[in-house]
Amino acid sequence: MNPITSPVRWTINDLDALPENEEIYREIIAGELFVTRAPHWKHQHIITNISAILHDWSKRHGGFVIASPGIISSQVDSVIPDLIWVSDQRLKKIEDQGGHFTGFPELVIEVLSAGEQNIYRDKQAKLKLYSQGSVQEYWIVDRFNQQLEVYRQERGQLMFFKTLKETDQLTSPLLPEFCLSVSEIFSQ
Repeated sequence: MNPITSPVRWTINDLDALPENEEIYREIIAGELFVTRAPHWKHQHIITNISAILHDWSKRHGGFVIASPGIISSQVDSVIPDLIWVSDQRLKKIEDQGGHFTGFPELVIEVLSAGEQNIYRDKQAKLKLYSQGSVQEYWIVDRFNQQLEVYRQERGQLMFFKTLKETDQLTSPLLPEFCLSVSEIFSQ
């Protein structure tokens, strides 16, 4: 009879022991290790487009837009979202003395990368983690299909709200007076 073995549960201490490599992103979600290469330049361009629009809105309404922040919410959860928006009030609650995030912002944005594991990570594993972390909205940008999925907090979890196409406008109850033409996300 073969013994039953459980999968390895990774922790942030395990990540600290790995050699540094700026070309590789390592994230842990519920103890599962996800390793990816630096994303395609089009992925980064989409983040820049969204960041610029959110930054302009934030200058008038407050809060901060941050690209690729590290969020260590527990010993077995350490992620690097593509982009976040955090209010001034929430920032004070989730930032430690070293300037690291130990909790989640109100808005998280991920841009899908190619590959089943990447899609699983963003659409399932991170969705669950962000739900547990009280993220108010989660936007998943699909650069391959030129669309944006919006999830909103409802009864303690992020629920699918709507898929927006290039011709649609994105507004948010989280961001008063914010309006984004989805086509702007993909413009070059």
